[in-house]
Amino acid sequence: MLRIVVVDDQDLVRGGFMMILDAEPDMTVVGEAADGLDAVRVVAGTQPDVVVMDIRMPGPIDGIEATRRICETTGARVLILTTFDLDEHVHDALRAGANGFLLKTMRRAELVDAVRVVAKGEALLAPTVTRRVIADLVRRPRAATRPPALLDELTNREQETLRLVARGLSNAEIATRLSVSDHTVKTHVSNVLTKLGLRDRVQAVIFSYEAGLVSPGDEPD
Repeated sequence: MLRIVVVDDQDLVRGGFMMILDAEPDMTVVGEAADGLDAVRVVAGTQPDVVVMDIRMPGPIDGIEATRRICETTGARVLILTTFDLDEHVHDALRAGANGFLLKTMRRAELVDAVRVVAKGEALLAPTVTRRVIADLVRRPRAATRPPALLDELTNREQETLRLVARGLSNAEIATRLSVSDHTVKTHVSNVLTKLGLRDRVQAVIFSYEAGLVSPGDEPD
């Protein structure tokens, strides 16, 4: 049974998410919070598998800082919800340790599927927002967090796989583009994460842009 905490400052929105998730046979909502500070407290007390987290909330701690504290102190995985056009700081939440993000305009089934995906230890990148988020990330000058020399640790095929991951392609899409099996792609992705010391695909995307492996507007070859 997946244990879930829902965090959103709007009662109706939070209540709606809780009803949807609690209705699933393999899920149970163990807590809720209306602000970041309360979210950190609730997560510490309930130890959920997944935290469904809003970004913009009142109080001294927003969703980004709450995500950072939760990821640093617990094993919970955080799924960020964004309104897309308003949340220009989604990438900051990903840097803080979030495992993925979705639009608040998602369908019921998409929310349920996203929680299951994140709970399995996978990262979730909504294709419709990936380019916007990463473009905003790259426009802001930042010091490199990892030396690009780390790319030398990757084989040519692993670098090619990393480029396609950064474009938001799924394993199946990458397999088709490279004319290899899904299993081979999974192996390449696993090798990339291990060699670069990355946690998941979200961090792989950020690394790719910061290292200059890809640039906003590029299209896969």
